[in-house]
Amino acid sequence: MSTPPPSPGGTDPDRLRRLLGDPALAWLVERVRRRLEREQPLTGTVSLTSPTEAQRTAVERLLGRAPGGGRSLAVRLDAVDEVLRRSGASRDGLAAAVEALSGPVTPLRLIQEDESRAWQEACRPLGTLARERPGLAEWATEPRTRSLVRRLARTPQAAGRLTADAAKVLRRLPAEPAVSLPAFAARVLGSAHALDDGTPLATLTLAGARALTGFPDGTGAEWRRDAWASAGLLRDELSSTVLTLNLRGTPAMDWLADTGEPTVLTLRQLAGRPPVAAPPVVRVCENPAVLAAAAEAHGARCPPLVCLQGQPSAAALTLLRRLHGGGTRILYHGDFDWGGFRIASVLLEHVPWRPWRYTATDYRALVAAVPRLPPLTGLPADASWDPALAPALAESGVRVEEEVALPSLLADLA
Repeated sequence: MSTPPPSPGGTDPDRLRRLLGDPALAWLVERVRRRLEREQPLTGTVSLTSPTEAQRTAVERLLGRAPGGGRSLAVRLDAVDEVLRRSGASRDGLAAAVEALSGPVTPLRLIQEDESRAWQEACRPLGTLARERPGLAEWATEPRTRSLVRRLARTPQAAGRLTADAAKVLRRLPAEPAVSLPAFAARVLGSAHALDDGTPLATLTLAGARALTGFPDGTGAEWRRDAWASAGLLRDELSSTVLTLNLRGTPAMDWLADTGEPTVLTLRQLAGRPPVAAPPVVRVCENPAVLAAAAEAHGARCPPLVCLQGQPSAAALTLLRRLHGGGTRILYHGDFDWGGFRIASVLLEHVPWRPWRYTATDYRALVAAVPRLPPLTGLPADASWDPALAPALAESGVRVEEEVALPSLLADLA
């Protein structure tokens, strides 16, 4: 059978394949296709660096001329369009020919618009969450969170599942009372391992949980454990502890308080059977040396004392929040340095406290009384509880460790 002639305005497939379908002209078809995707005009010249002999010959056959020598091969798109129209291979010209050979071309602009709509739809659960939970509104809508979703999910389809599951978890946080993280994941998501470390869902959900509770930035397994615990999800109920002296409220704590011995409380104890007693005042220190000296000097007569041992752990925050909720007034003292201020600020984000000999006046008195103090180092930090304190440190240029203030602290505890 003979091939029917092309319809007006159409293409002749056989003739088109002979003219433009040679594999040696694939580079030319691809260049034209890219221009169509970018909605650029098919005019001017395209060139190929270091062409093969087959590529030169194919261009010569297409245009009916010798392509010339040199290190590059130049082809005028207008000339190719004219050849295709005149020969009847493609009466609609070069654009129609390229689509006939390689498939329909979708402009990148439309692809990007479709992709943008798909990502917006994928993040819709976060927008709903922002309206339902005002405490998460800023986090759920900020560009950094959307970027995190894109990085974790890679595709809009995966992102839709990720944000839906994260929103499902965050609606139920903080968990009260605290609960095992695997048990919570099994109940809410159907899998005890759904929030395991390293999963995209755990990463996104933990970011939202921290936004909800104000837990500070950090890294490492211990930090992640405490960050989860700040939202009531316990990865490890025994590793997170807080050091105390003369707190009461359980038989074991009462016995230790009667003997004046320090006690280590675990997060499990505080989440399961927290102390029932809330004394009028509890003092909090940063360093264990202060609590040890208080136990040695005052024993069972010492007023209740809690030690953070550095950054406040999940156990420390749980204990102090419960005490504050029971009406206890919390007084705090720490190191007079930038690191000490950061620790104090983290605690203040979670639990209201008033300074215990931790003001600019107290700092200046120690600097005046103690010679040869170590120099102040590190990046400056604010001390919101006393606006004069940070400038006083910057002016003096020395740090005062908490142990230096022991005589006055112990006198307060007498």
